[in-house]
Amino acid sequence: MADAGPKPRLRAPARRALITAAAVKVFAAKGYHGTSLGEIAAAAGVARTVLYDHFPSKRVLLLAVMQEENASLIEYVGARIRASGTAEDRMRSTIEAYFSFAQSRPDARRLLFDRTGEDDPEVQIVRQGIRESRTRAVTALLADDVRTVGVEPGEPIAEAMVELIISGLDGVAQWWERNPDMPRSMLVEGAMRLLWTGLGE
Repeated sequence: MADAGPKPRLRAPARRALITAAAVKVFAAKGYHGTSLGEIAAAAGVARTVLYDHFPSKRVLLLAVMQEENASLIEYVGARIRASGTAEDRMRSTIEAYFSFAQSRPDARRLLFDRTGEDDPEVQIVRQGIRESRTRAVTALLADDVRTVGVEPGEPIAEAMVELIISGLDGVAQWWERNPDMPRSMLVEGAMRLLWTGLGE
């Protein structure tokens, strides 16, 4: 049998993608301080020197993957918020989209929401900025629906309302990790009863 020869060298974007995918998993599992760049390089299947070609420090790598995963979350949920239908339909789609993201991308969700108390001061500042940008983005996407309850999207209370939705849904997602037998459809219905119908109905 002929020798297959050395594997073809990956292009830089492909190597970077391997590194960031591995970083999300390791940071989500072990936190910022518990993770080493050597572990990430090993998980990505690249040499540490290759990792340093793309990311000069652990902090730079963490900030990059947080920014990228936050953008993915906004894009994923935003596509469903922009869907046609009634305000109730869009709320249901938003809830379904977040739980779908949490189920299909658990490491990304943990990285963005669960590891908030383990960062150094610089990372904490950036993480807070990411959170605020996420809230503003979702508020803008829900602008028409916010107006239906008599609130203009530019009012501070609008962002507070959206923050309540985001934080509430992620709290349920954390509960779901501890209770994985619960069907996603039941979580969506429960969240809709609270967020749309309300406790007083």
